[in-house]
Amino acid sequence: MSYRKNCPPQPQPVQDILCINTEKVYDWIVNEANFDLNITNEDLPNGITCDDFDSEDVTCTVIPAEVDPIEVINVEDREFVIDGTEVELQIVTIRKNFVVIINFPTDNGNGDVELELEFSRSEQVVLCAPEGTEIDVTYAELDCFIVSFDCELGDTDEDDTFDALVSVRLCQSIQSVYPVTLEVEADYCLPREPLAVGPCPTPVRPEQCPVLFPVGSNRSQYRTDAGVYNYTAAPPEPEEPQLEVEQPEEVDDNQNEQSE
Repeated sequence: MSYRKNCPPQPQPVQDILCINTEKVYDWIVNEANFDLNITNEDLPNGITCDDFDSEDVTCTVIPAEVDPIEVINVEDREFVIDGTEVELQIVTIRKNFVVIINFPTDNGNGDVELELEFSRSEQVVLCAPEGTEIDVTYAELDCFIVSFDCELGDTDEDDTFDALVSVRLCQSIQSVYPVTLEVEADYCLPREPLAVGPCPTPVRPEQCPVLFPVGSNRSQYRTDAGVYNYTAAPPEPEEPQLEVEQPEEVDDNQNEQSE
């Protein structure tokens, strides 16, 4: 049998002067953007027609593009007056590339069929973004919904097409950052105390089946032979006793008159 050695005692926090690489945030804004994507005369995915799905069941999702999701198109210096002080800021033109996935829940045995469409949107923001800084955009929320959807049947030479209006909403964080090397005086991090797993659980007895067993004295009338009693059915209702009521004898009126 082997015994595990105890962990060595934790060292006390030591404060030291550290040199670290990080990013300095020059400016930071959070804003919301809404825009519509108008899709016209778009071919349906291969293998489905307008009759294979219900237009009201069509949904969408939107994700950033895998390649170049954010592109800084232009940075222009502009003079602004902020609280009475003249300052040079930058008007940054950002192009954001997305992929909208249209989902068609079909009933022809193919399941859900998806169609990916790429699109871009540009916007301008005012930032303190001097030369050398980079623009970092992250999305707190990114979703879409189908405003309208119309499917049009094609002919023998053309496939079925559809028109759709997709509304996209995003909440975004935009920062201008620059890599820096900093000297800081800080404490080294130490591990936290481990959490207790907890005591063993107490034994728990299984629940009984009082409808079936045991049968108390008030249910003794339901006990029957095991080969006859149907355990899957409710116990039989006891028969009510039949009360016999004696009827009064009929009296002949002629006999009464003769007796008088």
